[in-house]
Amino acid sequence: MEKELIEKAQHGEAQAMEKLLSLYKPLVNKIARSYFLTGGDIEDLVQEGMIGLYKAIKNYNTEKNASFKTFANTCIKNQIQSAVRVASSEKNMVLSTALPIESSQPSDEEDDEIEIVLPSPEPLPDENVENKENFKTITKKIVSSLSNLELKILISYLKGFNYSEIASANNISKKSVDNALSRIKNKLSFLKNKNV
Repeated sequence: MEKELIEKAQHGEAQAMEKLLSLYKPLVNKIARSYFLTGGDIEDLVQEGMIGLYKAIKNYNTEKNASFKTFANTCIKNQIQSAVRVASSEKNMVLSTALPIESSQPSDEEDDEIEIVLPSPEPLPDENVENKENFKTITKKIVSSLSNLELKILISYLKGFNYSEIASANNISKKSVDNALSRIKNKLSFLKNKNV
């Protein structure tokens, strides 16, 4: 069933993609909460985690022996950790103190992390958003918010292509790719809104 969903999502079936994103959103939330982000927003980490999940769905090889959950777990963590590293540059020093919180107690689940959850004054993302979230609506909003070029750049970026590869494929400069990704981030800031 899951293998079939993944294959459908990889072949562009939006419903299959939405179902997988919805199914694994709790895993993304759990992993995102395992990072402490001083002065930052948990929603930023969740958004990065969802990008990691999207990449996992697109790049998972159903012929391999590793389970999708294990692969997705790795992709989500890598995406969040990469975002934390990027954010720790000089201009984003507030994010440089993001650290994983690891538990010393074993767990029945595949990942032994995330046993400790720091209290937050805001409700957890899955508490407010889970029932309201409609991935089809979000997908439509993303598509309608971006130009065709921005959409192509976003898809290439989510597939893991670097700036040079994206620039070459779209016949533009690396600076244009960087500018487009900045515009995309601003245009998609509505994804952080819990009422989306």
